[in-house]
Amino acid sequence: MTPEALRAELAKGRVRPAYLLAGSEGLLRDEALALLREAVLGESPAEFNLDRFDAAGCTPAALRSAVQMLPVLGARRLVWLREPEAGRAGSKGLTEVLAEIVPKLPETAVLVVTASKVDRRSRWVKAFAEPAVLVECEAPQGGAALAAFVAAEAARCGLSLEPGVAELLAERVGPELLVLRQELEKAALLAVPATRIARAHVEAGVVALAEKPVWDLTDAIGEGRALVVLGSCADRATTYSEFKAYAPFVPVGSYVVVTDTIVNGHPVWPAFGPGPAEAVKQVLTGHGEFVADPLMEKYSLTFNPGGFLRRVR
Repeated sequence: MTPEALRAELAKGRVRPAYLLAGSEGLLRDEALALLREAVLGESPAEFNLDRFDAAGCTPAALRSAVQMLPVLGARRLVWLREPEAGRAGSKGLTEVLAEIVPKLPETAVLVVTASKVDRRSRWVKAFAEPAVLVECEAPQGGAALAAFVAAEAARCGLSLEPGVAELLAERVGPELLVLRQELEKAALLAVPATRIARAHVEAGVVALAEKPVWDLTDAIGEGRALVVLGSCADRATTYSEFKAYAPFVPVGSYVVVTDTIVNGHPVWPAFGPGPAEAVKQVLTGHGEFVADPLMEKYSLTFNPGGFLRRVR
């Protein structure tokens, strides 16, 4: 099932017993989860009817108990489990329990599992068959698919596009869906008071962000001009692994920028779990060649507080 099909199905009032939101595009996973939360909980109290679990802190017994618990002042509870196959301790037990409970969930519970990557041969993944469902959360591939995403986003926002505008935005920004949405909104501001976006609005307000040819990257590395931006909004372990992989390309005086350090309660999304901010602490503890540069935050407003890491030696 696609995210669009999920949206349409929920709009018709159908709620399935279990959903696996699987794919590398975090924006699509988050939006699908938000739709499910609204459909399942409605106005019922989330503090009683919503359980969030990370594989690192969830036992099989806790998961079993959560799906069996009765709702309070509502018809259903929502149980959300993140990354059950991420290789953490105990994850095998969790996946075995998932394979067992997904086909026989009570009517009072809806189970949502989110995962950036899954092995579709696994028994627990195969358990998300009808009436459960796997929702594909992958970014559109290719220019035509990206242009279609832009056109759909514009329609959702009540905007119209001149011919070629969707293709131009896709070409300039590339397959970063959150950035595509932001750049579309920027172009829309330039079009105010009209609601029709022209090529001129995109050309004036949208910076070309799509990836450069690989030889441009290798030239930059060879000439000591590299700057690394870690922008996947991943968990602590993944972010730290990315840092170790790319930091050697950064020359003295340049930066590794770790983005989205605001999540996990810094100050937003407290349920995210250890993420970029915690990875930064790990980097600063173990890599004395990098320091946090507060001068890059002189205007205060940033999604990356503490994440501008300057190489000093």
